[in-house]
Amino acid sequence: MSFLSVDNINVFYNEFQALFGVSMTVEKGETVAIIGSNGAGKSTLMRTIAGGLIPSQGSIRYDGADTAENSAFEMNRLGVALVPEGRKIFPSLSVEENLKIGGYSNRAGQWTLEKVYELFPILKERRNNGGTDLSGGQQQMVAIGRALMSNPDLILMDEVSLGLAPIIVNEIYTVVRQIAQTGTTVILVEQDVNRGLKEADRFYCLLEGKVSLAGNPADVTQDQISKAYFGL
Repeated sequence: MSFLSVDNINVFYNEFQALFGVSMTVEKGETVAIIGSNGAGKSTLMRTIAGGLIPSQGSIRYDGADTAENSAFEMNRLGVALVPEGRKIFPSLSVEENLKIGGYSNRAGQWTLEKVYELFPILKERRNNGGTDLSGGQQQMVAIGRALMSNPDLILMDEVSLGLAPIIVNEIYTVVRQIAQTGTTVILVEQDVNRGLKEADRFYCLLEGKVSLAGNPADVTQDQISKAYFGL
């Protein structure tokens, strides 16, 4: 049985259907990329796995348990953490307070405030600053650090490179690889196809709410990816 199994899910926002029969599997310790254009359903899929949305059809199994109707709080307690698109830093809280909020589930594990500061030394320097008084890259570090504070077994990273300078993107992805090397399972949403495929063991491409292509990055051609991405 796969560590995470999403089977034939449909997801709606009120009357608007965002996902159509989406299925995917993720094995423990893998890094899996979700690629696709704007509006393809990538963030919806991540939110559904994390418990923020409940599918109207289909099933989700995580670590052997049926979790399709679990809340985000319940999923976090089970070891799933989401780094949301746009970072969602709490503007009224300091960097350190933002990080500590991530540890509210009190899950045991390797990640502590000091370990996060070792990963992101600049955050220790800025720990008393307001969470939004930082550069975009530093805010992304806070968002990742906040997720790590829950000691997840599965971390969902939604567009962690969005709006960042290339040098900062490289720094962020160095950290993503370090997190994966600890044995944490990673699902990352990435609009930059080349970057997403470079970092992943396997990938899924979404097009208009459906899986249009899936596999090992080494086994697909650029032409196949372009057709799946654009629907050509």
